[in-house]
Amino acid sequence: MNLKLGDVQGTALIPVAIKANETLRKKPRIKDDVAVEIIRTLGIDTKPFDKFLSHEGVVARTIMLDRTVNSFIKENPEAVIVNMGAGFDNRFSRVDNKKIAWFDIDFPDSIELRKKVFPKRERVTMIADNILDSAWCKKVKEEIKKRNAPVIFLAEGLFMYLTLEEIAKLLSILKDNFLSGTLVAELNNPLMVKNQKYHDTVKNTNAVFKSGTWSGQEIADLCDGIQFIEEHSLNEEMKKYSFGGWFFAKVFKNMNNRWATFKW
Repeated sequence: MNLKLGDVQGTALIPVAIKANETLRKKPRIKDDVAVEIIRTLGIDTKPFDKFLSHEGVVARTIMLDRTVNSFIKENPEAVIVNMGAGFDNRFSRVDNKKIAWFDIDFPDSIELRKKVFPKRERVTMIADNILDSAWCKKVKEEIKKRNAPVIFLAEGLFMYLTLEEIAKLLSILKDNFLSGTLVAELNNPLMVKNQKYHDTVKNTNAVFKSGTWSGQEIADLCDGIQFIEEHSLNEEMKKYSFGGWFFAKVFKNMNNRWATFKW
């Protein structure tokens, strides 16, 4: 398979490498057989993409977001779920209840590769588009209307590669096109942007962090009508599994990424 991805899209190899290596452990905390197959098929050296802190962070964020999505699905069995900046994410396979509708949205180059990796699946739609262009909303709105069901938008590993102006534009697109919704977004902080050259895995790509915030309220303030509900640091999960994770959470408690929830 010929692998050609843009700079930001190339960061999708980080969670894939980590999920593959975690899956192959004797006692994996998460399992992603597709990630294992992707790494094997592409013959990727995972060392540049799998360092301790990034590994623990990806595992933690995966567990935490899976938990959030599962909770939403339990309350809304026929929910519409929109995975923005999907990359090679395989969350649908872990949370599917045989009723939900799922959309994976990413740039055309990512979706082209994604279609080679993932077979067509019932209730899953891939959309090749820039999330900052509102054209993709049409198909999602049609599904919401058909189901008369709530929608949740996921932004994992996305906002840090957007400027605050671009995030504001995305929030406006969501609010203008959907009467109500929930957004769960991974956020980083300004220190990560300032010190990104030291990031253990992103430094091995050509991607650049473009924004960071200290609180989810700063994101909500970018668009009228967006309500900040809560946020949880990845440290909450990371500290459970190793001394290194506990130590990082203790000493650098404000440095890690967070999951923030918004509603409108």
